[in-house]
Amino acid sequence: MGTPRRRRTPLYVEVEIQAPLERVWELTQDTDAHPRWDLRFSRITPVEELPAGGYRFVYERSLPFHTLKGVGVSVGERSRPDGSRTSALKFATDDRLSPMGEGRGYWRYVPTATGTRFITGYDYEPGFGAVGALMDRLVTRRLIGWMTALSFDRLRMWAETGEEPGRWPVVSTFMLWRSQRPRAARCLRRPPTRDASVMDDAPATLEGLETP
Repeated sequence: MGTPRRRRTPLYVEVEIQAPLERVWELTQDTDAHPRWDLRFSRITPVEELPAGGYRFVYERSLPFHTLKGVGVSVGERSRPDGSRTSALKFATDDRLSPMGEGRGYWRYVPTATGTRFITGYDYEPGFGAVGALMDRLVTRRLIGWMTALSFDRLRMWAETGEEPGRWPVVSTFMLWRSQRPRAARCLRRPPTRDASVMDDAPATLEGLETP
């Protein structure tokens, strides 16, 4: 008998932002603003609108030796009965150097008494075959989770103070003498309840979203 495949743990990040939901929506849905705070992207270029709503886009992540590229589809819900909003995403790449293959995820925007609770949950197939799967379990998934959390804190600072993310490059997180620097530790990295399933909390729009 073969060895059973170990289940991957979807990534989860949550941050409390003391800013109006509309402001958080603006900074996350605008494809020019999004890469400015999100370390996972260098550029996001809309390609076409989808017949059922949403749009298709091309994303890039510049590295010193290579620019990773992929495609994605996204659709947002701006009006829900409870006042929250959602955004669903599917993405894929044929870039052989990408540590992330096909994936899917969501954002939730929950209004609070002091601002907005911004949440993401997502999962992906590792790249690089069996070696990539091992690296994902040991290193890659943890690194991407940390990058997501650090990005969310950069977003929080931008929404709350107006300080643009360019003032806080990745290296600033190691400047321990700067107490106001972005920190991944300010974000929640697991669902509040232990029995919660990250992807089960995805909005219904994710299931109906077409393939990238």
